[in-house]
Amino acid sequence: MLQALIDGQRDPHILADLAKRRMRSKIPELNQALTGRFREHHAFLARLYLDQYDQLSGAIKQLTVRIEEAMSPFRPALDLLDTIPGVNQAVAEVILAETGGDMTRFRSAQHLASWAGLCPGRHESAGRVRSTRVRPGNPHLKGALGMAAFGAARTKGSVLQAPYKRLTARRGPIKVLVAVEHSIIIAVWYMLSDNVPYHELGGDYFTRRDPERAARRAVSRLNDLGYRVTLDPMEAAG
Repeated sequence: MLQALIDGQRDPHILADLAKRRMRSKIPELNQALTGRFREHHAFLARLYLDQYDQLSGAIKQLTVRIEEAMSPFRPALDLLDTIPGVNQAVAEVILAETGGDMTRFRSAQHLASWAGLCPGRHESAGRVRSTRVRPGNPHLKGALGMAAFGAARTKGSVLQAPYKRLTARRGPIKVLVAVEHSIIIAVWYMLSDNVPYHELGGDYFTRRDPERAARRAVSRLNDLGYRVTLDPMEAAG
């Protein structure tokens, strides 16, 4: 449509009929949107913007090819990281580009998390230690992990979604997402150190790990709603 406008076509019906696929269901709306004054000056600007778009698209394609070439030696590690919920190919590439993929540089998983800026700082005053905000870390890595954490928090049945659903109301989504980022970078260290794929523990992992705590939490929520609860444990099947 833009190209037709640049070439001199002004009939809104002809322009709208150029719509493809799902846009064809919106031809009446397109007729209205394309009705107006489109002069030679507008055509000049549209041509300029389309040329810029084509130039940037070409640069992106060249960079994509170059990145694929540079990442080819890391293909096994990329495939491993891609198994983590929320981590796609682009995020995995950033993780490897920023860490180098060699986990022997970091003494432990917590050391990697600290280097990435995903551990809270410590402030001590008068003998009392107080937590502070997370430390500044690698901005590119933190940005990629933030995208991964957001995706993981939306992955149903994932152990990474469980704390987000449980703690968001109490701590706020930002703090919980940082906790999910921390879990992801810890998993990255173990996966790349041991050369193993991500092992999903399941959304009910924390309940299975500490069922009594889960029961107390459920009772507390019911008490807040005004119910008095008596627990009667079921006998295990023989």
